[in-house]
Amino acid sequence: MLLRFPTLGWGMDLARVPDTWLIALRLTGLGWYVATCIIVGVLGGLGLDKLLGTKILFFLLGTVLGVVIAFWGLYKMVQPILNASQGKDREDRGRKS
Repeated sequence: MLLRFPTLGWGMDLARVPDTWLIALRLTGLGWYVATCIIVGVLGGLGLDKLLGTKILFFLLGTVLGVVIAFWGLYKMVQPILNASQGKDREDRGRKS
């Protein structure tokens, strides 16, 4: 089966998109990931509070859990990018010496 890159319209291939657009799309995805984790934690906590008749306990636990999961996942997603840039910096320093 032949794999093809999707087009973005106007005859522009995804393979030819400038790096700045790819970085912007990746950052947008990270933002959605963080927001989704926090919102799911908050809504889950509110639902458990309503179900079990508690006031604010599960809301707070859900919020904290959502934030922790969001930033842990964010760190894991950004870590390869940071490692790659550190490797480039080391290579650049080695060439200058």
